[in-house]
Amino acid sequence: MAQDDSDWKQVAKDVPELRLLKTLVTGLALVMGLGMIALVALLWLRFSQPVLPDLPLNITLPEGAQAQAVTFARDWIVVVTDAGEVLLYDRAGKLRDRVQP
Repeated sequence: MAQDDSDWKQVAKDVPELRLLKTLVTGLALVMGLGMIALVALLWLRFSQPVLPDLPLNITLPEGAQAQAVTFARDWIVVVTDAGEVLLYDRAGKLRDRVQP
């Protein structure tokens, strides 16, 4: 009859490199598992951040303009419209300057 190679301990004694291979495969599986957990955690943290704030109600945009970007600074608010125009407002909501780059 043929020799039965299904016994792990006997095979490990015959071929000692298999123990190293088993350790490497187990280590790789652990690293991949930890990497997936880290990736899911980073995505969860990124998507749980609040959305950007809305334009304050006291600011009125020019007729037909839509805000594409809003930047809140210490003393003023900058709004970039869909036409590419830059509008500079003070904190009270009064239009201070218009720039067409």
